[in-house]
Amino acid sequence: MNKKILVTGGAGFIGSHTVDALIERGDTVRVFDNLNPQVHGPSAEKPLYLHEDAEFIQGDMRDRDSLLKAIKGIDIIIHDAAEVGVGQSMYSIDQYISTNVGGTGILWDILVNASNNVEKVLVASSMSNYGEGRYVCEEHGKISPKPRPIEQMQEGQWEILCPTCEQPAIPIPTDEDKEMHCTSVYAQSKKDQEVYSLMIGEAYKIPTVACRYFNCYGPRQSLNNPYTGAAAIFCSAIKNGKAPLIYEDGHQQRDFIHVKDLVMGKLILLDSSKSDYQVFNIGRGKPGSILEVAKVLIEIFGKSLKPDVIGKFRNGDIRHCYADTSKISALGFEPKLSFKDGLENLVAWGDQQASVSRIEDAHQKLVAKGLVI
Repeated sequence: MNKKILVTGGAGFIGSHTVDALIERGDTVRVFDNLNPQVHGPSAEKPLYLHEDAEFIQGDMRDRDSLLKAIKGIDIIIHDAAEVGVGQSMYSIDQYISTNVGGTGILWDILVNASNNVEKVLVASSMSNYGEGRYVCEEHGKISPKPRPIEQMQEGQWEILCPTCEQPAIPIPTDEDKEMHCTSVYAQSKKDQEVYSLMIGEAYKIPTVACRYFNCYGPRQSLNNPYTGAAAIFCSAIKNGKAPLIYEDGHQQRDFIHVKDLVMGKLILLDSSKSDYQVFNIGRGKPGSILEVAKVLIEIFGKSLKPDVIGKFRNGDIRHCYADTSKISALGFEPKLSFKDGLENLVAWGDQQASVSRIEDAHQKLVAKGLVI
């Protein structure tokens, strides 16, 4: 049955791919997006890749009147609009909290207090909520560590240590029940989005699902935004003949998922009533190191560069976190693209795009703020 779906942030990277998938299967889609210049460039024009059959409303999540107009006649809301990036969130504090938390608050205030037809909400959450992932100590079993002490970082001891025996712990898949230890303003804002959405949705019987995105990459990810995902930042640097800048020793692990697979997971959660009022990881369930991403991208581009591993720590970063995907897999989710194939897809697209690498500017800004140790 055709549904009228609002995608907030629908002109962005993940949002626009979501829009494509919804229209391709016959849904009617409205996009609400503020066209942030940091993502869409100084002209802040509607991107050419946005599906021609999508209705577009330009507006900010903090503008109640615009949002009220966007929600009119809508059956389902996919709330992807957010300020993204761990590093920038640690100094653009009001911007992140007002957009991610305040904007979500206005959305729910409208759903609760204004006449509407909304029957389900998917909210984009994040693996950042967890802080560190789950680990196991060979002697003391499963642990859910708090952030690494600064003193440990200054000594160049990057790995998580068991709090009992102080031996290095081994990362294991992170499940949805792991307690959350947010280490950045971005992470806390996404946690707040998730908690408020599930709480209010349940109170008012509006089925709500929190989708904890892991490290998503792919075509349309901004190559000019130095605070986006690692794959796009490295892609931009390598394309411009610059070595990818890597913090710590590069062996920190994340869960890299191609945007097409992530969107497929979202649609499974959208369509299943078994997802209502719950939290789901959306990742590949396989770890990959930051250094590996850089090396594979250099190889695909055919460049003779070496990653610049600087041995410094960025405040707010975690060591290892990759998804336990058993919960969403039980609903039929199975990622299709391998790590290498996905990165080749990103490079093929990135080769056709103009990009300016601002990775060094972003690094120097964090240094100036005292956020690199």
